[in-house]
Amino acid sequence: MTQLSLAQFVSQTREKLGLSQSGLAKKCSLPIETIEEIESGRELFLASTIRQKLAKGLRLMPKEIKPYEKHPDLSLLPETEQITFLKQKILDHDVEDIECPVCGSRLITRIAKMYDLEDNLILVPKARCEKCPFQIRG
Repeated sequence: MTQLSLAQFVSQTREKLGLSQSGLAKKCSLPIETIEEIESGRELFLASTIRQKLAKGLRLMPKEIKPYEKHPDLSLLPETEQITFLKQKILDHDVEDIECPVCGSRLITRIAKMYDLEDNLILVPKARCEKCPFQIRG
């Protein structure tokens, strides 16, 4: 027996409760677009706050939804030109439209100020995705 996808699981559970997508969105206090993205398969990994709200609306515990999510194996990502480009954008403070290379969500960025052994300032770009486990640690 094949495992259901997150989209299938949410859709089937919602239908068992007799809810429409907009009805579920209201019960969860989430935008209808979020429910549509989940059920269409565009969202494979949920932020914990979204998982909690969705679980409440579906009358489940968050841990019952988590097994249906797909988590990317970030250890397979090499230090690519794309990551180097993102680091430079962060250092240039050009972060308005910066997106996660794994899931396409917004990256939360900052520049850490560190000092080397000779007391020289070193700026280190850092970022984390607001939805998946992707990080740039510097």
